[in-house]
Amino acid sequence: MQVWKDYQEKNKERFLNEMLDLLRIPSVSAKSEHKRDMLKCAEAVKESLLKAGADKAVVMPTEGHPVVYGEKIIDSSKPTVLVYGHYDVQPVEPLELWHSGPFDPVIKDGKVFARGSADDKGQFYMHVKAMETLVQTNTMATNIKFLIEGEEEVGSPNLGKFVAANKELLKADVILISDSSMLSMETPSLDTGVRGLSYIEVVVTASGRDLHSGTYGGAVANPITVLSKMIASVHDENNHITIPGFYDDVVVAGAEERALINKAPFNEKEYKDEIGIKELWGEKGFTTYERTGIRPTLELNGIWGGYTGEGAKTVLPAKAHAKISARLVPNQTSSKMTELLLNHFRSIAPSCVTVEAFEHHGGEPYMTPIDSKGYKAASKAVETTFGKAPIPVRGGGSIPICSILEKELGIKIIFMGFGLDNDNLHSPNEKYNIENYYKGIETIPYFHKFFAEGN
Repeated sequence: MQVWKDYQEKNKERFLNEMLDLLRIPSVSAKSEHKRDMLKCAEAVKESLLKAGADKAVVMPTEGHPVVYGEKIIDSSKPTVLVYGHYDVQPVEPLELWHSGPFDPVIKDGKVFARGSADDKGQFYMHVKAMETLVQTNTMATNIKFLIEGEEEVGSPNLGKFVAANKELLKADVILISDSSMLSMETPSLDTGVRGLSYIEVVVTASGRDLHSGTYGGAVANPITVLSKMIASVHDENNHITIPGFYDDVVVAGAEERALINKAPFNEKEYKDEIGIKELWGEKGFTTYERTGIRPTLELNGIWGGYTGEGAKTVLPAKAHAKISARLVPNQTSSKMTELLLNHFRSIAPSCVTVEAFEHHGGEPYMTPIDSKGYKAASKAVETTFGKAPIPVRGGGSIPICSILEKELGIKIIFMGFGLDNDNLHSPNEKYNIENYYKGIETIPYFHKFFAEGN
């Protein structure tokens, strides 16, 4: 609608500057030293909702970091859209790899470089500005509620309890989430689901203290060597996961879905050049898009032990540590898969070491039907602003709260992400294209319009 475009064009510089202000707050949920920053960010989100036209916005406590709730109710007889997002961000390490300060946003080549720019501050803030557009142009077609949490990056440990205790407050007809990516601005897409997550840590202990590698080397097991062999054993030569029972519950995608996934254009050279790899790697028999969407994975996220400081120290370490995560697909469950992983790493350790294995967090895979009212509204909205229908794809990442939201509230989730796969999520130099940010603000009002119309 022209009235939306006019308002957004008039205010686009302010829209960008407000998002940059939010990015300057170091809201790292994983680190206790940022607790005050988390509260500051929650308050900033609340104020942004009120300034955008929300009738109500409050910071609500949980056992961890608080939730921000907001609403704009125009007519109880109209449909209600619940927008979910998160204001917490990933840790920034390794800091030395950033080209600029992670919390000092820099605009370069039409991109905003800062932690949280794409995941998820820039993306949920599109919805705040979309609501402002609708309010200021007097064109709201739905009621809008906001649920912006502060613990997504640590597995949303307290949000399930919050949702269960506030079902009436969060009552809606659909949940809208922008915390994912699309294939490209030239080839828009909509995620039809996300993978689940099982995250564990394994600690291998070989001795009671660090030992001299000359005096004891060759006579005492090296826990780093042992742990490395354990980890290496969980993939075969085809990069198939060897853990017994790992694939038992996997719903295998049919030929029709696989064909639909592979309709998306894929330039192998550009893909490799973008992320700096020599060759593609993955489970034999599947394409890159299939490997990152419809197949489960097991990845080593970190490994350490012994001396890693400057210079040399001839030490035989007492312990070795690894953080390991699995991405899950329907119908795998995080509880079952976590127990499977923990038991496997405990069982394959040689008798010369002891193993401690424990869970960090997990989440369930989630799928949304493409024939639903919400998906159709999102698809039509994207087609309206991009000029072409989006391709349905499965997202490779995880949003742990999805299955809990649907279970507690009884409504479907629609993924409407405007990020790109190369936005460096969870990595140094995270960025978000300004064009994508503005495109999201332009597109989201159409979702509300089409969802209200039931098309």
